Amino acid sequence: MRPPSAPASAPTSASPQVHTRGDLRSLEFHPGMVQSEMRLSRPNDLVLSYARAMMCFTLFQPRPEHIVMVGLGGGSLVKFCHRYLPHSRITVLELRADVIALREQFAIPPDDARLRVIEADAALYMPRLAASADVLLVDGFDEDGLPSALSSAGFYADCRAALRPGGVLVANLFSYDPHYPAMLGRLRRTFQSRLCWFRGMCGNNRIVFAVKDGAPSPALAMQRKVARSRGLRLLAPLNHLLAHWVVWRLRWQ
Repeated sequence: MRPPSAPASAPTSASPQVHTRGDLRSLEFHPGMVQSEMRLSRPNDLVLSYARAMMCFTLFQPRPEHIVMVGLGGGSLVKFCHRYLPHSRITVLELRADVIALREQFAIPPDDARLRVIEADAALYMPRLAASADVLLVDGFDEDGLPSALSSAGFYADCRAALRPGGVLVANLFSYDPHYPAMLGRLRRTFQSRLCWFRGMCGNNRIVFAVKDGAPSPALAMQRKVARSRGLRLLAPLNHLLAHWVVWRLRWQ
């Protein structure tokens, strides 16, 4: 999601707004502040670059059994994973009932054997997921940015506990956020410096991948490789293309 900390325990005052302009439908809290975007003609596409970048978790965990998402928004990542990762079970934690109520307008499929959307405060719910997730996507923004409860040391510790060994936390952060250095420091301490990101992949969004320790795994090997060069020795523009390639491969494999 896009810009910009409010407690995660209660919805804030701004109501979600749905805007349709031609073939594009967006979810916004304030006019022009796009949280999610969908192409009406191809609702499973990933329109925003940060969403494509988050799908790079498949470089670390190609066949996750259980994906947990913090934040529903317009459901771009939910729809894509539900459609193109058919072996994965998906749990979505969304605080706001008024956001969940918009799921049909964004073509988010109904709950089924593989998908559950739960109205819950992720900061309170996370301890219930102990050692059950292979991938955890944290993208729980509101109109003020990333709530402080979703970037605290305690929350990151609960996220680490929710992952299986070799599991991957994917955190969407803003590089210009004044709290960014502190958030990155908490992630680094919680995951014992097993962090990496791809330089220049999606502008001001910094998509941070953190791998839970355990026995040697493909995820840990990939984390070390990316951490050394900020993107498999690729230049920043090519990292942007890498995200497109990851999405293309998932759609057509």
